[in-house]
Amino acid sequence: MLLFLDIDGTLIPFGAPADHPYPVYETDHTPPNPLLTRVDPALGPRLRALRCELVWATTWMDDANACVAPWLGLPPLPVVEWPDEDRPPALLHWKTRPLVAWAGRRPFVWIDDELTEADRAWVAAHHPGPALLHRVDHEFGLTEADFAVLEDWLTAQR
Repeated sequence: MLLFLDIDGTLIPFGAPADHPYPVYETDHTPPNPLLTRVDPALGPRLRALRCELVWATTWMDDANACVAPWLGLPPLPVVEWPDEDRPPALLHWKTRPLVAWAGRRPFVWIDDELTEADRAWVAAHHPGPALLHRVDHEFGLTEADFAVLEDWLTAQR
């Protein structure tokens, strides 16, 4: 089972009201990007516990392994290389088609803060296996409620 993982808005929360500051997490080392202090390092073990093949599906590209993986205590992960497209497909997220192609026939979970019903419908029509497209609230990033949805779906697939 693949798990495609976005970073901005999924691991790094964005857009919260000014009167609700983000928690700040610290470790023994200074992060290479100051936004990483918004990412709870405990998410790394939680993601590994899902027993999926974790794959970066982010514009961070190789920086995901250089910056984010060490912060979360993750090993280097595969990185989806995005094709150059002149125009993104109408209504679909620009990641949708490349992720379905990358998955092939394998079941997958895609965690992102920009997913829509159009993406879910397209995946259901074009991907031969099970897929969960889970939208995370960008103001909070991954939460316990998100992990509950992921765990329930993964348990039902096994």
